[in-house]
Amino acid sequence: MASKEKLIDGFQRFKQHYFGNDGRLYASLKNGQPAKTLMVACCDSRVDPAILTDCDPGDLFTIRNVANLVPPCEHDNSHHGTSAALEFAVNNLEVENIIIMGHGNCGGIKALWEGVDNSQTQFIHSWVSMAQPAKDWVKHTLSTASEEEQIKACEQRAVLESLANLMTFSWIRQRVEQGTLSLYGWYFDIAAGELLCFNHTTGAFEIVVD
Repeated sequence: MASKEKLIDGFQRFKQHYFGNDGRLYASLKNGQPAKTLMVACCDSRVDPAILTDCDPGDLFTIRNVANLVPPCEHDNSHHGTSAALEFAVNNLEVENIIIMGHGNCGGIKALWEGVDNSQTQFIHSWVSMAQPAKDWVKHTLSTASEEEQIKACEQRAVLESLANLMTFSWIRQRVEQGTLSLYGWYFDIAAGELLCFNHTTGAFEIVVD
């Protein structure tokens, strides 16, 4: 478990590496971030996108939330943190790729699957309910599969729902249609240590690194 002392020690190593041994990277980043890939990932402590992809600071613009979900575009006065981050990444940073990365053993999808007691939570039920179409699809399509298989399929299907929701933002849809922005669905299988990518041709998540 990471104690405060461990975190501070970690920062000292970070500082020595990036500011002591060779400061060129952060010198190049001091006036802005060059990230051209946006990663939407889960808050889960086991699936840090930069660690999983061995990226340097400045490589990824990252949005992390419960169950790596992207809401549909909504025009109201509510607080839209994920949508605001999407807008900044696409319109200001002009990212060229958006990756939705789901993962195995996701607590948010498990909450969706098992149902959340509204009396016990203020925000979780409303948030994960946007992936309800994924659960409905699995229940209908994979009704004879084991519960373990169904939950894994729901985790992956939720990624596809988020990809579809991305296209409800006009400034994302326009760039996709122009060919300047690409959308990808990934899934990190924690148990197997494998990264899978959704193949639009086969309609399946496939291992990308053997």
